[in-house]
Amino acid sequence: MTAADAPHVRLDDDDYPAYTMGRAAEMLGTTPGFLRAIGEARLITPLRSAGGHRRYSRYQLRIAARARELVDRGTPIEAACRIVILEDQLEEAQRIHADHRWTAGSAHSTTAAPSR
Repeated sequence: MTAADAPHVRLDDDDYPAYTMGRAAEMLGTTPGFLRAIGEARLITPLRSAGGHRRYSRYQLRIAARARELVDRGTPIEAACRIVILEDQLEEAQRIHADHRWTAGSAHSTTAAPSR
């Protein structure tokens, strides 16, 4: 069964582009211009509907909300976008590092001699 066969599956999909630009702007308490600006800064790349309209996912809205927090504190939009990108990259690197440590620890514990 695909997501198209079961629309309810999309409700749990953070990457499904469910929100129009107007709705996304309303949810974030910002303007469509802000969403266009962070798109131009390549922080997020909304998908397009068949009619060419921008559509945003929940994941993209969380990223946009973080950028908005920084802009509201006086950070220029380009700098805010770069900060959010770096935060996201750091989080991913930390997750990968933790996965490697866990894997290395698991491999070590299965090959280590039993203690007496």
